[in-house]
Amino acid sequence: MDKLKAVLSIAKTQQTTLGFGLVALLTAGGEQVFSAVVFRCPCSSWNFAYGTVFLLVPALVLLILGYILSNKTWKMFTGLCFRKRTPFRLRNTCVFLKMFMQISTTAMVAPVSWIAVALLNGIYFECARTGLNSTLFQDYLCLGKAPQCQSELHRFPCGKSSVPEKEDVLATIRAESQVLGWLLIASIMTAALLLTCVARCRSPISYVQLKFWQVYAQKESDLLDRYAAEHAQNLAERNLTSFFQQKPPEVFVTPDRNAWEKVSSFFHFSTKKLHYSILHKYVETDLGPTGARRPSGVSEGGDLAIPTVLSFVDEGRAIL
Repeated sequence: MDKLKAVLSIAKTQQTTLGFGLVALLTAGGEQVFSAVVFRCPCSSWNFAYGTVFLLVPALVLLILGYILSNKTWKMFTGLCFRKRTPFRLRNTCVFLKMFMQISTTAMVAPVSWIAVALLNGIYFECARTGLNSTLFQDYLCLGKAPQCQSELHRFPCGKSSVPEKEDVLATIRAESQVLGWLLIASIMTAALLLTCVARCRSPISYVQLKFWQVYAQKESDLLDRYAAEHAQNLAERNLTSFFQQKPPEVFVTPDRNAWEKVSSFFHFSTKKLHYSILHKYVETDLGPTGARRPSGVSEGGDLAIPTVLSFVDEGRAIL
């Protein structure tokens, strides 16, 4: 059980290559179990709807789950209803859309893996294809076959048809499904390679510094969890001690609401002052030497929307 939790914790680090691979493998394994244990083609007029639902609806559920587990999703929406309204700016809209695309790219790993593996398996597509009520597709599959081929096409997946060529028709459908599956995989891999190349090409920092940045972001996330747990425990112990001993509480320094709000916002990369996270930026600009502090709420010049190659900085860990 502990080993399984360790694997899942790695898989939830969604911005790493290993995390993407583990998410895809877990999804593929789940699809295999699902198709073997749950799926039973009805071999009736329900074939198309049943097969399509099993092919696409689990992918939709995984996509929604990907949005739910993304740290960025809740950074965008937490407290949104109470934020001060700002005038419409095209730049803000573009930043929002870019952030949404980054979240979607991560969330699409599992659903695309499901569809690709399901197409390679061919069972769902086979059921849906034999139930497709289209004369064009039925004529294509039954060309040169027995006269009752079209009327009994929906019964082929269950082996209940008397048409002698039913295995040839099913083999053709499976071949179509597998070709579509490989085309989907090849398209996704090609798109991922092109996007990675463009992101790396437009990186404002070098390869080695980018690796350091990634290590820093991971270490900061780990330490933040530990420090938050210790700080919460100390605060709880102080309050309980004060309550049970009925004496005034000791002085306890904790970040105020404004500080929490600042370190919960999205990080913006600046070409003028290099900070490795929003927490790093807050510590140096708001808690630095008195002469170096700037007024609260004032943004330093030169901030740009975070480059795609640095998107891991704000991703953190998936919620769960």
